Amino acid sequence: MRLPILFSAGLLLTLSFNAPVLSVPNNPVAQSPVRANSQLNQLNANRRLWKKQNIRNYRYTLSRSCFCAPKSTGPLRITVRNGRKTSITDATGKPFEQPELFKEYDTVPKLFNLIEDAIAKKASNLTVQYDPKLGYPTQINIDYNSQIADEELYLTIEKLQKIR
Repeated sequence: MRLPILFSAGLLLTLSFNAPVLSVPNNPVAQSPVRANSQLNQLNANRRLWKKQNIRNYRYTLSRSCFCAPKSTGPLRITVRNGRKTSITDATGKPFEQPELFKEYDTVPKLFNLIEDAIAKKASNLTVQYDPKLGYPTQINIDYNSQIADEELYLTIEKLQKIR
């Protein structure tokens, strides 16, 4: 009766020595230098196009998708005058109670800075879409590290309009 138990234990022990070793690379694959240069060139070209428009007074709708509180996702209406954020309102038109949650995204130049930062930090995945006429980003998707869950950031910028 003990022989089958000993035989099974011996077999399991032998198999455990032959088990493959699983490893995770120390450095996750980051964007290639060619891709980073292409993204930087695209960013700089669109930043120049935006500056060429000389739009200092505008408003746009910003939505953020992230692993964050629902209240901090929007959509929000951001108004900029003389290049500075003057108001952030929610979908009902009421002032947003926590504008500090969106301080990194409350002007178009700050959105360009966010993209530049992701390139500099060699984000694992960065995709950006730009408005072809004005140059501002309309979609920004950043995954800084593909090995970490829930740190991704997705921004949608829409309905940008010049104001007086």
